[in-house]
Amino acid sequence: MSQATNQSWGGRFSEPTDAFVERFTASVSFDQRLARQDIQGSIAHATMLARVGVLSGDERDAIITGLDEIRDEIERGEFAWSVPLEDVHMNIEARLTEKIGVTGKKLHTGRSRNDQVATDIRLFLRDAADEIAAELVCLRQGLVELADREADTVMPGFTHLQTAQPVTFGHHLLAWQEMLARDHERLLDCRRRINVLPLGAAALAGTTYPVDRHLTAELLGFDRPAENSLDAVSDRDFAIEFIGFASMLLMHMSRMSEELVLWSSAQFDFIDLPDRFCTGSSIMPQKKNPDVPELVRGKSGRVYGHLMSLLTLMKSQPLAYNKDNQEDKEPLFDTVTTVLDCVKAFADMVPAIEPKKAHMFEAARQGFSTATDLADYLVRKGVAFRDAHDIVGQSVAYGLQQEKDLSEMTLEELRRFSGAIGEDVFEVLTLEGSVAARNHIGGTAPDQVRAAASRARAALAELEDTP
Repeated sequence: MSQATNQSWGGRFSEPTDAFVERFTASVSFDQRLARQDIQGSIAHATMLARVGVLSGDERDAIITGLDEIRDEIERGEFAWSVPLEDVHMNIEARLTEKIGVTGKKLHTGRSRNDQVATDIRLFLRDAADEIAAELVCLRQGLVELADREADTVMPGFTHLQTAQPVTFGHHLLAWQEMLARDHERLLDCRRRINVLPLGAAALAGTTYPVDRHLTAELLGFDRPAENSLDAVSDRDFAIEFIGFASMLLMHMSRMSEELVLWSSAQFDFIDLPDRFCTGSSIMPQKKNPDVPELVRGKSGRVYGHLMSLLTLMKSQPLAYNKDNQEDKEPLFDTVTTVLDCVKAFADMVPAIEPKKAHMFEAARQGFSTATDLADYLVRKGVAFRDAHDIVGQSVAYGLQQEKDLSEMTLEELRRFSGAIGEDVFEVLTLEGSVAARNHIGGTAPDQVRAAASRARAALAELEDTP
């Protein structure tokens, strides 16, 4: 084999790769991020090869020692990455051979870069899923504690961004928590499909060596080896599913961000965000811009793009592995970084949100937010709901003319629209009475909000106790 050709496959070729093609096809500039997982997989592979008699004990020990030393070199920033060696796998293997001699060349027995990279990505994504899950727990805990504290804080609830009915700030925060709980479930479910071992599938058809794939799976903490070698090396469903989870999560966080941006504006003035999560203007000294939620809102589009990228990447590939799959890593890596950054930022920011309770309460008094309560009151007095709806509509029209909220009208004014209205009507027209009346599971009553927070807290504690 010519020294000018790649040592992993150059024996077949009579001339070196064009310099541009070498750079164009190389992935080491980004897949070096898999170095820790690559070494982890190689140590398990060498251990298995020794167990089945393909390597001697001394060869196994030399390989593992060399790989440990290479990992330390990488962590210290002393490792010299080479573009001609194409990828993280060959860079590490070449350095291993340089350190321990011909024994280093035996490491690749019984495997291919196809099943090697598939294993590395799964190890990487499994680690990322666990880290994101831990951050989601922190964010959800922060939401639950803030919701519990603000169970009595009245604010307007909206549909179509118009005042609808009064709710509490705690109830609204728990709606966010429910979104994140579903995302968390999706992530944990996705992790099960990530945690399947491709190693041993070799290039596409398995290997003639007596490998013990169950042992390798056990050494690396995988639930099981992949069932089919063709599928094992070409499957990227798990990566697409992960970015699908990430897209859903960022969609929810973008909705949360939009509300935070609105609420922190002078027009709403419902909350105050901590200064450390905001910036000022270079020209307008009064400005306090909610940059963190705005950026999270913007980054959702970035992750959506990565999802479409991977779906498009895989849509026409024949079995088994194709070079196209080199393009899976950058979108996946960026998705992991983006999601972690967004969740960490929110986990720190959300517990420090300060609600402006008086402003929220006053806003809830606008827009006839207890109109539905009046309709329900009339139904309880024996009025058919459709008639009650019409009666309340007339009273709202009157209130608009007189610039009076329902709770500000006199009994005589209200009775103009229905004789069924009595003095007890004012009990349902107050904001506090409105939220307290919805005293059922999932309702706005402060006691129900506290009970929901308690259930969420218990579910999170159970998650933390799960190995």
